[in-house]
Amino acid sequence: MNKATDPQTHSTTPTFPTAPLNTWPVLGWYEGLRQWSGHWARLSGLFDGEPPTPPSVSEPGSSDADDGPTSLDRLLRANLGRATLGISPASLALAYFDWAVHLAVSPGKWQQLVEKGVRKSIRLGNYAVRAHANAGCPACIQPLPQDRRFSSPAWHNWPFNLISQAFLLNQQWWHNATTGISGVSRHHEQVVSFTARQLLDMMSPINFVATNPEVLQSTLQEQGQNLLRGLRHFQADWERAIGGKPPLGAEAYRPGHEVAITPGQVVYRNRLIELIQYTPQTGQVHAEPVLIVPAWIMKYYILDLSPGNSLVNYLVGQGHTVFMISWHNPHSDDRDIGLEDYLRLGVLDALDAIRAIIPNAPVHSVGYCLGGTLLSIAAAYLAREADPILASVTLLAAQTDFTEAGELMLFIDHSQLSYLEDIMWDQGYLDTKQMSGAFQLLRSNDLIWSRLVHEYLMGRREPLNDMMAWNADATRMPYRMHSEYLRRFFLNNDLAEGRYRIGGHPVVLSDIRVPMFVVATETDHVAPWRSVYKIHLIADTEVSFLLTSGGHNAGIVSEPGHDGRHYRLSHRTSDHPYIDPETWFASTTPHEGSWWPAWSEWLRSHSDGLREPPPMGAAEQGYPPLGNAPGSYVLQR
Repeated sequence: MNKATDPQTHSTTPTFPTAPLNTWPVLGWYEGLRQWSGHWARLSGLFDGEPPTPPSVSEPGSSDADDGPTSLDRLLRANLGRATLGISPASLALAYFDWAVHLAVSPGKWQQLVEKGVRKSIRLGNYAVRAHANAGCPACIQPLPQDRRFSSPAWHNWPFNLISQAFLLNQQWWHNATTGISGVSRHHEQVVSFTARQLLDMMSPINFVATNPEVLQSTLQEQGQNLLRGLRHFQADWERAIGGKPPLGAEAYRPGHEVAITPGQVVYRNRLIELIQYTPQTGQVHAEPVLIVPAWIMKYYILDLSPGNSLVNYLVGQGHTVFMISWHNPHSDDRDIGLEDYLRLGVLDALDAIRAIIPNAPVHSVGYCLGGTLLSIAAAYLAREADPILASVTLLAAQTDFTEAGELMLFIDHSQLSYLEDIMWDQGYLDTKQMSGAFQLLRSNDLIWSRLVHEYLMGRREPLNDMMAWNADATRMPYRMHSEYLRRFFLNNDLAEGRYRIGGHPVVLSDIRVPMFVVATETDHVAPWRSVYKIHLIADTEVSFLLTSGGHNAGIVSEPGHDGRHYRLSHRTSDHPYIDPETWFASTTPHEGSWWPAWSEWLRSHSDGLREPPPMGAAEQGYPPLGNAPGSYVLQR
């Protein structure tokens, strides 16, 4: 038996919580066309002699704004981007022509593909004969482990078993056709293979009533009521999408009411952050406070969901004084906010506030996703400035080296980033719909097509849970910051290679001397664990590395008592020899359960005893309590 092979996909479960269908690409295309009509007048005005508003920032990486693209070029591409969901047609064309030209001069590859096609046709024909006589005969090809589309017993019956086998054989052939061609760049090969996979997933037999036995069976049993329910679901999702409303059921998870309810006070606010100090729950607390820096691509309360799965609530219950940054949701007026602003107005201002509220106490710092990357920059900067404010650094699903940044690199090249920058230049930020579309395409089977079948063809709607509702509560990204982030980290890898500068001087991660606790998740497609593991090649200090089951969000939100969880943990001193990730994985014993207690014990081992709980804020130092948690920034739309 053969297995379909696909080196681009490793995970066995979706790593993102299921996204609401109001960001389904069809709805995004409608929204793009609607916005196009609103911007056409601006484009027309360019030919009538009406100059557009000039860009307030020069193109990232350009030393002279006059040498960059003209406003006409940018406005045209920005409007095209709304119809293409931010995907650059030029980038796709370059990848396609690279593949097509090299394939055209590879007769040996042609011969190989013809031979494979003939063999697959013969194998399918033999299977058709055997399956017609015996529905239980062995399949001629097995789907990939993470592909659960054909797992229902209904797909084993004639003729649906033949339909599914033909599709899988065709999928395997196209993988062979788009990979392994000499001369094609690795990036272009990945883009072409990914695009072919998306087109095949779109035409999968599960997506059509006539070729999906489960849908057919449900339609016959319910006399078509499932399709009517699905039509109502689609209409409701469409109306919510074009009205800019959250998905149905999100109203049951309101920050400050059902989620983000750990008691606390906002003790500092500037134009970019609110700093929340949480109320102590124990008679004594650890001497060192904890500062959490979440990603600004998401609302902070992923780490303070319902009380039972809130990392904040867990830490406070373990006797820690916890501070949390809540980021402002940017709009067009914030287009000029850059990465250094996020460092200074975010992490450094928060540390100054903590220093005033709890004097003479170093801080256990924690960064999640993009917040972890920013925290590593802050730690390196503070090390360069010889500031002893940090007691430790914990990075949660955060990358510091971006050479193996996973499938997100499919959307990262010079053409794609230029196209994306033009969209952001026009509106001042990257919209939530444009970000969510890319993430959904990375797991289109789970986040688009399987849900389309389940909700619109089967007519079944699963209620939202707290993580799904949080996932729909997305934020925007400022133009300058997101351009700098994508170019300097993903494209140029400046941070890992010592070229990233703060205040005109480079910050180097090997300068960090405080102990580090680094958490990665097994099925993370946003920060792949092997990429996170590269901290061992960068850091020159004590590193504790933990790999937990789950994905980018569900692996981090892994409270004690969560069924099916496990983790691996190792500790490395600065003079310990390097171990490659595969060897490390094979030689490190897995432990059952949540990783939270192991981290809590590590924090305790790097703390200096207990003390009386500190006051809430420090009014005399200029940090009075400003209001109850979760504050106002988390409620911004």
